[in-house]
Amino acid sequence: MFPSFGAVLGEPISAYFTLLLLGFALATVVVRRWAVRVGLDPASIVDCGLASIVGGIAGGRLLHVLADGYFWDYVHLCTDPARVAWRITAAQCRLAEGVWDAAARVCHPAARDCLAWAKFYQGGLAYYGGLVGGTWAVVHVARRDGLPLRKLVDAVAVGVALGLFVGRIGCFLAGCCYGEVTTHAVGTRFPAWSPASEGQFRAGLLAQPGLPSLPVHPTQLYEALGCLAITVVLGRWGLRRKRFDGQVALVALVAYALLRSAIEVVRADDRGVFLGVSTSQWLSLAVVIAVVSLWRRWARDARTHVAATAAADAH
Repeated sequence: MFPSFGAVLGEPISAYFTLLLLGFALATVVVRRWAVRVGLDPASIVDCGLASIVGGIAGGRLLHVLADGYFWDYVHLCTDPARVAWRITAAQCRLAEGVWDAAARVCHPAARDCLAWAKFYQGGLAYYGGLVGGTWAVVHVARRDGLPLRKLVDAVAVGVALGLFVGRIGCFLAGCCYGEVTTHAVGTRFPAWSPASEGQFRAGLLAQPGLPSLPVHPTQLYEALGCLAITVVLGRWGLRRKRFDGQVALVALVAYALLRSAIEVVRADDRGVFLGVSTSQWLSLAVVIAVVSLWRRWARDARTHVAATAAADAH
């Protein structure tokens, strides 16, 4: 695990956030190249990319705060830091400039922080929130510039899949989004004080969080490889053989929903769960249902357009 790429002026360069921005940049480059091929304004595509960064980060952070299980920690960090318990050692508490509670053997934040919920650069973004926020931003720019939305989202889908590939590598370097303990050869040990070791300590699997984690499923890499496969298949096949505008985006959404739902089964990090099903799995189900409806409508619109064009040509 490499949580940072060194430091500048004493401030660490977050590996997670660096790769997140790299993913956005690569996605924008890919979408722009395809946009030129299909006659879309490349300048507007760059605007869409910049808007997607802002909307994606805002949406991803909002869903993380509301649904990943940390909502009350963020509230208490602002209202009553003594109600926030960090399960770390006394030495780690001193390094974090916290207040050590010897009786409960937990560390409390020393000061209120009403902006902790907004510090996305420290980690904590939920993909589906980013998808909604980024999509809203792209749609806004597309409508402003008069871009054909369905043709645009096909190219965007490929770019997003590539961006996710890079972003999930950032998750692996940061140690977040880790999987369950496994005895398989793919099992990965994260270092002491990593999210995995701290989570296993809270679950009673480790004697202390200052130990390397037990081998876990590298779920971040599972998803990265899955997103790379989606990128390659859709980029080489989908954009050239689609039957109607928007089809590639719909296939990408279903492919990711199935991939994410499968990976959630072996994830072990803290995240929202309702009725034994994770937030991402519920959202994946909603995505599939929405795609079925959109597929029927967009395919019907395409057939209607072809028929109308043929009739006009006949006259």
